[in-house]
Amino acid sequence: MDRLDARSMALPGVQVRVVDRCESTNTVLLSERNPFGLPLLLAAETQTAGRGRRGRRWQSDPAGGITFSLALRIMRVPRELAALSLVAGVAAARSLRALGVAQAALKWPNDLEAGGAKLGGILVETRGLQGGGGNGGSLAVIGIGINYRPDAALERSLRRRIACVSQFVFPAPPRDRIIQAIAAALLQALEAFETGGLDALRDEWLALHAHAGQRLRVRLSDGRMLTGVAAGLAQDGGLQLQTRSGLRAIRSGRVVSARAA
Repeated sequence: MDRLDARSMALPGVQVRVVDRCESTNTVLLSERNPFGLPLLLAAETQTAGRGRRGRRWQSDPAGGITFSLALRIMRVPRELAALSLVAGVAAARSLRALGVAQAALKWPNDLEAGGAKLGGILVETRGLQGGGGNGGSLAVIGIGINYRPDAALERSLRRRIACVSQFVFPAPPRDRIIQAIAAALLQALEAFETGGLDALRDEWLALHAHAGQRLRVRLSDGRMLTGVAAGLAQDGGLQLQTRSGLRAIRSGRVVSARAA
């Protein structure tokens, strides 16, 4: 089994740590005292209670998955932080494609796909930081989980097909190389976001959208279903659907099916 090595994930200005086991890398970084939002990267061999979006469980087995979180200060205003999962998705998909996963694509709002199957997911959590005049920015903890090797048990648990890096690249790059590449791209994407907001990465997200122009069924946060054709992103990163009653922007929901329009 290849072991994660913090030295192989070195990034300028970022403290990198590896643990054998933890409940959740996001939870660990959120609980640490980090009043100035110093950049920290934590990777885990195993997560026992990893979390996905809206409390869903993210499973991670030794050497079968890639799980890490990056914590750092973001100075954009809080109302813009919902777009961070899109920013992280661009960085992750961009890196995976460069490493040979040519089919890596994005499913709104926070999933990675390849060949129509789930490749990974992103969970962003934020909290305010103290600063003069209340302008201390926010601590953003960006957790990324990626399937590295096939896992039949995970497919049965999720009741859906999953994709993994080793299906598309042989031999698969070491996990710490993948983490280092994604984290480096994430720092670059976040720098662009700090300067220009979501607009700085909007076109790239749209180019990576797995369901561009397709007819989608979306389960809204209140349980209702909405059907429409994917029509890009709203200004704040919401998914735009062209429905029978006009253009709708979805800010909280889940895409449950997609087909050609």
